[in-house]
This record gives sequence, C-alpha cells and structure tokens, in this order.
Amino acid sequence: QVHLVESGGGLVQPGGSLRLSCAASGRTFSSYGMGWFRQAPGKERNFVAAISWSSGSTYYTNSMKGRFTISRDNAKNTVYLQMNSLKPEDTAVYYCAAGRPNFYSGRYYYANEYDYWGQGTQVTVSS
Repeated sequence: QVHLVESGGGLVQPGGSLRLSCAASGRTFSSYGMGWFRQAPGKERNFVAAISWSSGSTYYTNSMKGRFTISRDNAKNTVYLQMNSLKPEDTAVYYCAAGRPNFYSGRYYYANEYDYWGQGTQVTVSS
C-alpha cells in the first residue's frame, strides 16, 4: 500500500516556476514507478512525466520536454516535478501516481497503469 500526498501548487505568473512534491508512505516506494498527470477543468487526465523505479529513466510528453523535470529521492520517499517557463495552458490539477507500468513498452503513459494516486494539487498560471 502506498499513500501519496502532493504539495507545492499555487498561483504563478506566465514564465514563472513551481516545484511540486509528492511524498509517499510505505516501505516499498523505491519499487514503484512514479508518474505525474494533470487534469484541466472539463478535460481528461493527461500524462505529464514519469520516472522508473530501477534506472531512474525519465519520460515526458512532448509539450513538457525542456520545461518540466521529474526526479525522485528514494531516501525521502518523494518524487518532484520542477516546472519552468509555465504557460496559462499548464493550469490544471496535478496528480502524482505510483505503479508498475512497463516502461519499455510505453505503458507509463496510461493512467490505468498506476495503482495509487494522490489527491492532487492546483496549479494556476495567470497574470
């Protein structure tokens, strides 16, 4: 069982930065792949980034490459999402998730591959 709690969301101006954190409980955190997803009002929950549990390989959706960075600290049971050059279209509720998707086949992209979810943190990008 893994319990996830996100933090770090808020209001930021376009071009600004935020770092989201996702703290996990459970002794087996290091054995889970971690993902970040986001959901804007009236839209589906979409993949943002993922990091594998073994090699620490990272994966991003194309629109986030170069702007967002996912990382994990297994000693602290925490995964991070550093978001730079934020745009109004990045406004959404951001969720972290834990699971064991097949990273080699790209299954990290799909929300149903993750077993545990946090409650979400709101990110609003507006002037």
